[in-house]
Amino acid sequence: MRRVYLDYNASTPIAPEVVEAMSGSLKANFGNPSSSHWAGRPARAAVAQARKQIAALLGASPDEIVFTSGGSEANNYAIKGAFMALRSRGRHIITTRIEHPSVIQPCRHLETLGAEVTYVPVDCTGTVDPDDIRKAITNRTILISVMHANNEVGTIQPIAEISRLAHERGLLFHTDAAQTVGKISTRVEELGVDLLSIAGHKFHAPKGVGALYVRQGVALESLIHGAGHEGGRRAGTENVLLDVGLGAACELARPRIGRQSEVRQLRDLLWARLLESFGNHVVLNGHPEHRLPNTVNVSFVGKVGADILSKLPDVAASTGSACHDGAVELSPVLRAMGIQPNFGMGAIRFSMGMDTTSKEIEWVVDRLRQAMGFTNESCMEMEEDEFVPDYSI
Repeated sequence: MRRVYLDYNASTPIAPEVVEAMSGSLKANFGNPSSSHWAGRPARAAVAQARKQIAALLGASPDEIVFTSGGSEANNYAIKGAFMALRSRGRHIITTRIEHPSVIQPCRHLETLGAEVTYVPVDCTGTVDPDDIRKAITNRTILISVMHANNEVGTIQPIAEISRLAHERGLLFHTDAAQTVGKISTRVEELGVDLLSIAGHKFHAPKGVGALYVRQGVALESLIHGAGHEGGRRAGTENVLLDVGLGAACELARPRIGRQSEVRQLRDLLWARLLESFGNHVVLNGHPEHRLPNTVNVSFVGKVGADILSKLPDVAASTGSACHDGAVELSPVLRAMGIQPNFGMGAIRFSMGMDTTSKEIEWVVDRLRQAMGFTNESCMEMEEDEFVPDYSI
């Protein structure tokens, strides 16, 4: 069966180099990293090496990296940890209306504990205005959290400018970089962040592992209490296998960031072909320029995204709406951007990776045209071995 995977923002296949690193760790690093004997030392060294690899990608120090179970835990740790540590100074948090649920829901939870949260709006491209952040700051503000790039529409936020605003007022600044690490530069000094969240499975590491960058000198209240693992910041015996996988993925990502122009060309090819095929029946969601190099979120006007994808079972992509009891509900991101229902209900996100090919793009557009009745032509023929990448690893 011919299948095309265009859902890299949801998850990525584990890279062969990462599999190899983890396989070696499975055989050699069975000891407890906290143990000082011969079995524990190699495991501790493997975790330390992975921490160095992550730090190198971010331009950080290894002791500023805290391993987590993924991006959601990293976001929870940053937001809840900062609030608990700083609530004697103030209880006000600023974030945006388009954040990932792992930011929005911790903020909602903290509101039940006395936090005051301002959810700043975005414009029609999904971009937050730094001036709106500035206006939201009060003398009770302790934390600002703005995602680096949106997972649905790919819009990249002016993080460096917002971080300067935060630091001018002595505030902590956190960014959820789950969608940018491994795709674009995420150097913490350039961004000016105090806290940065990573999700491994978004850039060819396994699921279930992530990290939080915590700038030296920033104190957070721990989420998981117990023994003094991770420098006393997260209790629990280190998951050596997954930590090694995350480190290997970061090592692999460093040279790949310089090759993102290849993915950007595919992104632009897809958008060009969609325009050629559907004209004013398709519109782009998100910023036309300041956008992830791999992401195309489009709306098929007057259609329902889920209905379109149901006719393309061999194409993996995501919709921007959900159907409940016959009614189409837009995602919170599209609603926050002011997308009208007749546009938003037809939203589909296509996200590409280094393994995506131009032939796959052409084939998917042809399949879309057939599914929507724009052509009676048959799908282009391709050689099977050059068409289907192996996602089973």
